[in-house]
Amino acid sequence: MIVDGSEFADGERLVLDKPLVETVRRRRKELLTALESREKPVYGVNTGMGRLAGVALDERQQAEHQRNLLIGRAVGGPPWLPPEDVRALLIARLRDFLQPWSGVSPELVQFLVDRLNDGFTPAVPRGGLGSSGEIIPLSHAFQTFLGIGTVLEDGVEVAASDALARRGVEPYVLGPKEGASLLQGSPLAVMHAQRGWGEARQLIQLQTLTEAMAIDVLGAPREVFAPVMAGGDDHLRRLLEALTGMVGVGPVRSGVVQAPLSVRVAPRALAHASRVNDELAEARRRWGTMPGDSPSFVEGEFIPGTGYHAVDLGLRMDAVTAALVHLGEISVQRMHRLLDERFSGLPAQLTTDPGPRAGLVPLHKRAVGELHALRRLATPATIGSLDTSAGQEDVQAFAWAAGEQLRSSATHLFAITACELITGSQARYLASDGVAGMSAAYEWVRSVVPPVEEDRPLGPEVERLVAACRSFSG
Repeated sequence: MIVDGSEFADGERLVLDKPLVETVRRRRKELLTALESREKPVYGVNTGMGRLAGVALDERQQAEHQRNLLIGRAVGGPPWLPPEDVRALLIARLRDFLQPWSGVSPELVQFLVDRLNDGFTPAVPRGGLGSSGEIIPLSHAFQTFLGIGTVLEDGVEVAASDALARRGVEPYVLGPKEGASLLQGSPLAVMHAQRGWGEARQLIQLQTLTEAMAIDVLGAPREVFAPVMAGGDDHLRRLLEALTGMVGVGPVRSGVVQAPLSVRVAPRALAHASRVNDELAEARRRWGTMPGDSPSFVEGEFIPGTGYHAVDLGLRMDAVTAALVHLGEISVQRMHRLLDERFSGLPAQLTTDPGPRAGLVPLHKRAVGELHALRRLATPATIGSLDTSAGQEDVQAFAWAAGEQLRSSATHLFAITACELITGSQARYLASDGVAGMSAAYEWVRSVVPPVEEDRPLGPEVERLVAACRSFSG
């Protein structure tokens, strides 16, 4: 795929567009010229960093400084980011370097592209990152370009120097300001925001499907789902219209005046989740329009920035996590109602032989356990600043941690959703025909998890359905 500074397809081989390379080269020349002619200090280039920003560096120290920046800050440890997240992190860094305010060399950009293409996977810590920005994980990520630190090959830690040598690649030699640029900004938070947004979007679609199954199986009255009840809430209107399109005016169970609350309020919770997830996507889009380096090279000047404080991403990721927790609570309760013959009119516990067989009650217990873990992630990760760097850095955004929590919450909700999908499919299997428009959804679930006619260990099947849910496209 030709990289032109816009979009990057996941997993494709990247090739830099030649005009883009020339643009990067021109910007680099302008930056170097500005450095040579500038008499004032340039943070992180001819000065120390953090509390030591007031320390001027002589020419010899400057030559070593960019390398030292990536070495002395690598104080993290395992667990490491998974390879797919590391790739996304490197792509986020590549996007940064192709922006007008970067000023790194085309050689560094090409080195980064080459490592993306040859599967080079730095060992990047997932936690213990108490800095105001992301200097700890980024130092781990990019010291490997210098042949220092470790990379992951098939999950095994390998010396970065050995990994480069096997590729026939010499360690990269940093030029002026390049070490500082590799450490600045918040590409880890950007990566989590992008991937977390995508996972949340899938979950909202899947939870809309489980809600439709519950309406269908329980024979819920449809009036409460009328789009007219959304008023001026566009997100809620779209959700209600989608549900109406899925369940139509199907049969209502005799004697049912109102469906369980978990069924009636789900569209409102789904609409909220959709809304905050859209806000996260918009914040991430805005983030890409703002200089992230500090200092950034803008219109020939070195201007300090605050791109390391990704609080607008972090707080929104916290909000999406809270919304997913609420969806999980509703899903587990709705699942319990599907298992209860008083609400479903079906055999107790959705088993073909109540008593001798347990049916799907153990599956609900799995969902309850996932929800218990999910709820503990609802505490905002962006709260808890402390002094570091002798008081020079007295606020942290912890946006990366909000991203970790969002991604973890998605993992638990995928498991809960899979459990409810199996339950809805089993309920429809035991009942008479329901809404015709839902048949494809039931068949999709049954293609992965067949109906449960007698007790069997469902754990592996839940995991297979989780994998199918993660590739679900609506």
